[in-house]
Amino acid sequence: MPYLLTIKNLVKRYDTHEVLKDINLNVHKGEVVVIVGPSGCGKSTLLRCINGLDEIQGGEIVFDHKTISGHKTKWTEVRQSIGMVFQSYDLFPHLNILDNILLGPTKAQGVKKEEATKQALSLLKRIGLEEKKYAYPRQLSGGQKQRVAIVRALCMNPKIMLFDEVTASLDPEVAREVLDVMLELAKEGMTMIIVTHEMAFAKAVADRIIFIDAGMIVEESSPKEFFDNPKSERAKRFLNRFNFTKGDDDE
Repeated sequence: MPYLLTIKNLVKRYDTHEVLKDINLNVHKGEVVVIVGPSGCGKSTLLRCINGLDEIQGGEIVFDHKTISGHKTKWTEVRQSIGMVFQSYDLFPHLNILDNILLGPTKAQGVKKEEATKQALSLLKRIGLEEKKYAYPRQLSGGQKQRVAIVRALCMNPKIMLFDEVTASLDPEVAREVLDVMLELAKEGMTMIIVTHEMAFAKAVADRIIFIDAGMIVEESSPKEFFDNPKSERAKRFLNRFNFTKGDDDE
């Protein structure tokens, strides 16, 4: 089966600081890959490189059989197939929820407003927010705004979704609402790469776990293998913080 996304020997530097070192990763269509690791290890930077928000200094990214890491990449077009949801929602405060969602498909993709509206309302209904379609972001809770951000990305009909710590700023009860939406997407076969600190969620949703530390992939395995029997000492120390393994506290 061909890969939807292939990353080869990726290097990312900020000045002389190497944030990502020789990253190699393949993602199948319909696969859910969860990236975990300590803060500052390069997880979010990797997502930003995949979506063209950060320029890479070495290696290659191939998405849907096309190299997207070159200087000639038309990122406006590529991002229509690579949806990304951030921790900060990034909804336009002066637009109501429906107009926030419709902006991408109607302006960037040329989808007819009637068609885009039908899809947007269907997705809003599915996540329990149809009645909020004319509300403004300031009138929504953090969890509601994050669910709207997911719907906005889905309305572009992406081939892959990137989630960057989308529950980091939410309290546990509200975060559960967002994670439930992501679990449903996984069940439906949406290709996803998820960066998260929610270990129980990672274990439940992932087809594969990628553990990154100091800009390198240290471990790559199934959720059961990673959480029940991590291979590296670094992963064992990391998981001990979440009471998944026994061992000494991390430094």
